[in-house]
Amino acid sequence: MLLAINVNNTNVKFGVIDGDRIVGEWRQHTSAMRTADEHAVWLFQLMKMEGIDPKAVTDAIVGSVVPQATFNIRRLCTRYFDCEPLVLGEPNVVYGIKVKGQGAGADRICNTVGASILFPRTPVVVVDFGTATTFDVVDEEGSYCGGAIAPGINLSIEALVNATAQLPRIVVEKPRQVIGTNTVACMHSGVFWGYVGLIEGIVARIKAEFGKPMKVISTGGLAPVFDGSTSVIEQIVPDITARGLIEIFKRSKA
Repeated sequence: MLLAINVNNTNVKFGVIDGDRIVGEWRQHTSAMRTADEHAVWLFQLMKMEGIDPKAVTDAIVGSVVPQATFNIRRLCTRYFDCEPLVLGEPNVVYGIKVKGQGAGADRICNTVGASILFPRTPVVVVDFGTATTFDVVDEEGSYCGGAIAPGINLSIEALVNATAQLPRIVVEKPRQVIGTNTVACMHSGVFWGYVGLIEGIVARIKAEFGKPMKVISTGGLAPVFDGSTSVIEQIVPDITARGLIEIFKRSKA
């Protein structure tokens, strides 16, 4: 079985894959200070709760946008799973796609590969609601064409709270109405509908610049919050990043 690890700024996502089937998925808060031993204790317990034998894991692949955390994740694989992981960005990793431009993070590459196999020969915009909200443009050949990066909605809330004296911290949720009648309701409206406006505006400009019909999908932890609130997003694909990691592993081992 394959252990696929996606290290993002907020969470580390662990997945165990048997063939093409994801048989276990877990999230852990990202911390560069967490040791391989701590990772192992936590992960082994969760795997056993799902009836997965850690000894059945024979391979690992890591996509990381937090270099400080990668060392202990690699150590987890070598010490506790007895395998040297493939780490995205290293010379032995085969993406199997063209990357136009520079600076694409591991998560965006995985999203691109995932989109190219799930929606072949179809231009796609992947809106990923993470610590940052990213817009990844994939052409009909499956190439990464670039995109846009905006502050994540929780970062926007933190900035609003930290820069003001009396505004409280709120949870992201769809408000009942646009016109708020108290401070919290006004914040919910401004944050939520302001973000919907950001999504619709950037996607519209991407489509106009790309010049061809495009499918728009979303992923990431906050993607369900916006489900049904905008017609721009056609489909939520929660495991697209993991699917991309799995496909990259197959291409690298072929």
